[in-house]
Amino acid sequence: MLRRLYHEQPESFAFTPANQAWADAQVQKYPEGRQASAIIPLLWRAQEQEGWLSKPAIEFVADMLGMAYIRALEVATFYFMFQLQPVGTVAHIQVCGTTTCMICGAEDLIAVCKDKIAPNAHQLSGDGKFSWEEVECLGSCSNAPMAQIGKDYYEDLTTESFSQLLDDLAAGKVPTPGPMNGRFSSEPKGKLTSLTEWEADKLPLNASAQRAVDIGDTIKRIDGTEVPLVAPWIKGGLPETPVEPTPEPVPTAAPAPVHDTQAEEPVPTSEAPVDSDDVNPLDGVEESQPMTLNQANEGGPDDLKQIKGVGPKLEEMLNELGIYHFSQIAGWSMNEIAWVDNRLSFKGRILRDDWVAQAKALMENE
Repeated sequence: MLRRLYHEQPESFAFTPANQAWADAQVQKYPEGRQASAIIPLLWRAQEQEGWLSKPAIEFVADMLGMAYIRALEVATFYFMFQLQPVGTVAHIQVCGTTTCMICGAEDLIAVCKDKIAPNAHQLSGDGKFSWEEVECLGSCSNAPMAQIGKDYYEDLTTESFSQLLDDLAAGKVPTPGPMNGRFSSEPKGKLTSLTEWEADKLPLNASAQRAVDIGDTIKRIDGTEVPLVAPWIKGGLPETPVEPTPEPVPTAAPAPVHDTQAEEPVPTSEAPVDSDDVNPLDGVEESQPMTLNQANEGGPDDLKQIKGVGPKLEEMLNELGIYHFSQIAGWSMNEIAWVDNRLSFKGRILRDDWVAQAKALMENE
């Protein structure tokens, strides 16, 4: 398939400050002289920010990495995950059309796209909110037919469920991803013939769908308003603004070792990033219950889902604990974080996403 740059291009491109900080951190993953290795994640971040990949964005990334424009263009035009033309502002629908999905009804799903979105692939809907394309195998053959929308899979689709899915998206809803026919994952459509003892204990959603619901960002694109992700390969995480490099310390004579069996381990602070899923800095921290409320203050509760890492389920759990406002979270000590963390389903989430700092920032923006 011939892939060309779109005939109408914006005049310029620049990463938002948050995305620029993220991009700078990606480049630091690679040794000096190998910065071009970051080309794919940076192009993807640019596409997430704008929705599609423009010529100025490709050239901006190339300049960041010291690459010739043609080299960056080669990457952008080779990989079909890069959209070289504008896509729907709400969602770009990718319908799998490979053998299994085709046999199970992909052509009917494509007919729905032609009817509800636009007659041709990569063509914007009349309101500019949607676009679609047919793609090759997305690896969900056991749940055919299916479509990828944003970060997630919507599986076991019928023309009816797919049509309703598009209507929900148009209405501003975020449908739960995963199988659309009641299946948990990719087990047989009929009754289980093995592992039957597991069936009664299964969760309402599979891990992938549950994760999407918890973080509440299934179709949301990166728009630069997010708190930059912690970069564990950079000591101390990712700074919000560029900082001057710290000068090398002057070596000094090492002090004599002190054998103090009573010395306490340092207590981690809320700024310490969680570098490993296997280590929780809260282990061993004494709990202290934070200020909780029987109900939200006058004016109603804050939208805690604005905190990265808090989805509808976690917001509900926090409310059940008596936590309704950013001001409550912003004042948590390490001991209070430990108390909340031990009562949530996702250990280490508070420190990893730095809820305290996020809550403080949200209070300042109110």
